[in-house]
Amino acid sequence: MSRAFRRVLPYPLLSLSIFVMWLLLNQSVTPAALTFAAVLALGGGWVMTALGQESPRIRRPWTIVKLLGIVFVDIVHSNIAVARIILRPKSRRGAPGFMAVPLDMRDPYGLAVLAIVLTSTPGTIWTNFSSSSGMLLIHVLDLQDEQMWIDTIKNRYERRLMEVFE
Repeated sequence: MSRAFRRVLPYPLLSLSIFVMWLLLNQSVTPAALTFAAVLALGGGWVMTALGQESPRIRRPWTIVKLLGIVFVDIVHSNIAVARIILRPKSRRGAPGFMAVPLDMRDPYGLAVLAIVLTSTPGTIWTNFSSSSGMLLIHVLDLQDEQMWIDTIKNRYERRLMEVFE
């Protein structure tokens, strides 16, 4: 991409995402909404430039599509599981608890996406990450089998995110 284009849109995917999200949240496509969305989109990219962040290097875009499908299915299943726990508390097999997950991924963008995935999945939340040890601390609403959670996070999410970002 040309330098002039990069000066105006230093983070084109971020700017596009902000633009689309604003229009979706605003639920209208009026000239004012389009103008404000464009201003927010440009401003978001410029703010990231001021923060000195590098653009993410996406190595396998098709893996993102696969990951989105997996995350969508997992969110639906988690919603059903959490609804069961709320509606029938005696159906709960495990207890809420914290657990540590050793991560191999170090890319900040991959870690950010993993945080979003875990936090948007009902019943789990990312609570802490130690960059020095690579240990992720999560809270699980219905913690039964820690190894199952570790395998799920590492094999379903982390491995694919590493393919994309590292």
